[in-house]
Amino acid sequence: MNPTLERVLPILIVILTPIILILASFRIIFNPWAAEFEYRAPWFPEDPYGFTTDERIRYGKIAMDYLFNDQGIEFLADLRFPEGKQAPPPTCISMDDCTQLYNDRELGHMVDVKNAVKASMSVLYGSLAVLLVLGVWAWQGGWLEPFKHALVRGGLLTVALILFILVLVFLAWGIFFTTFHNVFFDPGTWTFPTSDTLIRLFPERLWQDVFISIGSLSAILGLILFVVFRRR
Repeated sequence: MNPTLERVLPILIVILTPIILILASFRIIFNPWAAEFEYRAPWFPEDPYGFTTDERIRYGKIAMDYLFNDQGIEFLADLRFPEGKQAPPPTCISMDDCTQLYNDRELGHMVDVKNAVKASMSVLYGSLAVLLVLGVWAWQGGWLEPFKHALVRGGLLTVALILFILVLVFLAWGIFFTTFHNVFFDPGTWTFPTSDTLIRLFPERLWQDVFISIGSLSAILGLILFVVFRRR
């Protein structure tokens, strides 16, 4: 192999590994079964404005479906509160605000979230494709051992990154949550009154559990890579 490639390719594999493991964990966790588990968990806070658990599960699953389907924002904009219910103040100002499940600011944020999710899935599939090509090349080109060693180091890097993130989640949740959103979204576009549907369906406790779940699964996958390929 070219000496430059011999140095660069293992580094590329190490970098791709945590990207793949973290994004794959995100896709696994963001599924309807996970949402239902979270909403039914005994520690999950009740909605002070009146959503039942079943209503949260229903609308939460629809919101998650929107993030991964090919539908436009009308998929959420056409939703209305159940009969006999409406948005509480200050969300409820006009008649449309009172009956529409999501207001315009919430819909705009969901468009931003969907775009971010699409981009992350593109990164995941692209990274997987590159790693697969490198794996075949390593197998056919006689550098399978360096490839496996790079996977081991990538697994360890994933565990180290996740430990750092989990420390932030437990010790500085507010700073971490704000920084994370400001990286991916324009400041001011992702904050809402507690009476808005997005906060009622997805309170901060849900996001804490999501980050912990994604981090834990990513770390487990990283350890599996380390154990399997280190032994070999």
